[in-house]
Amino acid sequence: MTAALIGAGMVARTHVAACADARGVRLKGVMSRTRARAEALAPGGAVYADLDAVAADPEVDFAIIVTPPDARADIVAPLAAAGKHILLEKPLGRTAEEARAICKLCEDAGVMLGVVFQHRMRAASRKAAKLVAGGSLGALGLVEIAVPWWRDQGYYDEPGRGTYARDGGGVLISQAIHTIDLALSLAGPVARTRAMATTTRFHAMEAEDFVTAGVEFANGAVGSLVASTASYPGGAETITLHFDAASLRLASGQLHVHWRDGREETHGEEAGTGGGADPMAFTHAWHQSVIEDFADALREGRAPAATGADAVAAQALIDAMIRSSKSGAPEEVTP
Repeated sequence: MTAALIGAGMVARTHVAACADARGVRLKGVMSRTRARAEALAPGGAVYADLDAVAADPEVDFAIIVTPPDARADIVAPLAAAGKHILLEKPLGRTAEEARAICKLCEDAGVMLGVVFQHRMRAASRKAAKLVAGGSLGALGLVEIAVPWWRDQGYYDEPGRGTYARDGGGVLISQAIHTIDLALSLAGPVARTRAMATTTRFHAMEAEDFVTAGVEFANGAVGSLVASTASYPGGAETITLHFDAASLRLASGQLHVHWRDGREETHGEEAGTGGGADPMAFTHAWHQSVIEDFADALREGRAPAATGADAVAAQALIDAMIRSSKSGAPEEVTP
């Protein structure tokens, strides 16, 4: 499978490295509004002048889009119309409504849409998913989600970062969405939420850098979420799920299982997740797994590990949390 990379921002180098190591995938070239940045990412590869050039390249099977979310439809539309499958960095758009529109655009064009939720690809996450699907844990009762990250002011000084116009919000949609997606994949959909979202004194930015919320899951479980980019020096995000027979805790790339009968298990290897001052302090291996899975899904005619519908579910919950913070009341979550 042959890919083209659209965008040359912070995460682009991670995707270049991931494609270089990916099994059965070749990165043909890069397109960016700034040609010099594209050239720096694609030594010896193609540098596309514009989206039309990518769309017209018969060798390109799919596009990896890593631009900010404020113009996603304008980027996806010509590529999908040309039959190029789409692998999008989160989020799909600035709102759940925009995310749904991206899904429909790809569906109407008959192309596959995948989302880069690389936290699903960790060995610990996969083991947790297998345990949950196996049925030995019993019913889920309580979910605790924490994202105690740190970003200094320099991070938000980049034009557009942490704004509604470019990013669609702050810590929820730009950072915590990964943990939210993984939690939903394990715990199921949320029915309603009540939240407070605000900006602390530690950042000058338009959107929120701190959120706390209570959630009610459709399966009857309850839970909490705390997400922040104001938690110096920053730590690993955690997801803890309490079932009848055991509690699962995902943290720093590891899964800790505490069975009610006294048994304890640990799966996976400890790893950095980008929660501190360096947002890129993580391995490209998880992105590599996302790209390999997407290519395999195209070959096998199956859904990718994370679909557009998965992204919509996460963004619908995020939108409901922001609405609840503004209204001061519980808000229903509409997938």
